[in-house]
Amino acid sequence: MATTRAGGRHGKPWRAAGAAVVVLLAMVGAGLVGASLKTAPAPRPPQPLAQAEPDVTGPAVADTDPDTAGDPAPARTGLPPSVPTKITIPRIGVDASVMSLGTNPDGTVEVPPLDQAQLAGWYSKGVSPGEVGNAVIVGHVDSAKLGPAVFFSLGATQPGDAVTVTRTDGRQVTFTIDAVKSYPKDAFPTELVYGPNERPGLRVVTCGGVFDSAAGSYPDNVVVFATLTE
Repeated sequence: MATTRAGGRHGKPWRAAGAAVVVLLAMVGAGLVGASLKTAPAPRPPQPLAQAEPDVTGPAVADTDPDTAGDPAPARTGLPPSVPTKITIPRIGVDASVMSLGTNPDGTVEVPPLDQAQLAGWYSKGVSPGEVGNAVIVGHVDSAKLGPAVFFSLGATQPGDAVTVTRTDGRQVTFTIDAVKSYPKDAFPTELVYGPNERPGLRVVTCGGVFDSAAGSYPDNVVVFATLTE
């Protein structure tokens, strides 16, 4: 698809993390704009209860077994690369196609076009879902044309919920949500989203908070942290 800056109600772009990319995550979703807000109040997306840095970056570590305390940790294995094509989150009724996204010339991450706000986007410069590391899928919270978008209800997900991603190799990989958190955009947890992970992880990101009509943007990001279900 053609490259596009983050738009809609969000004026600030967000940069992808990577070995050679400076990170400046400022937004993901797009919103209801202009006349739409003047004629009717916009619905507010549900927000996660947690508003601070997550307590977990992966599944909880079990108590050490004294019989195996000196044994080396087992190697973490994942699936080979494969492009994701669909994401399903039963808790909030998401069953959406996934497009591949890259970065714009200025280093900002592409987002799905606003006229396709019901699609999710996979950050293709990272790992694919099921590989060791953190796969990142982003999506709009709403749009002026369509109203509530693909991840409008992302903040209503809960730890223990399932997220399933279908890949082009035919595999369906299921992740269990560890935490759902909201962050101010100027305190985005870059390392927890794009940083290394010894296990296959998934991060799902959209906008959150109460839309600021003066600023033309949402103030927060909602982030789902999930780990491949074993």
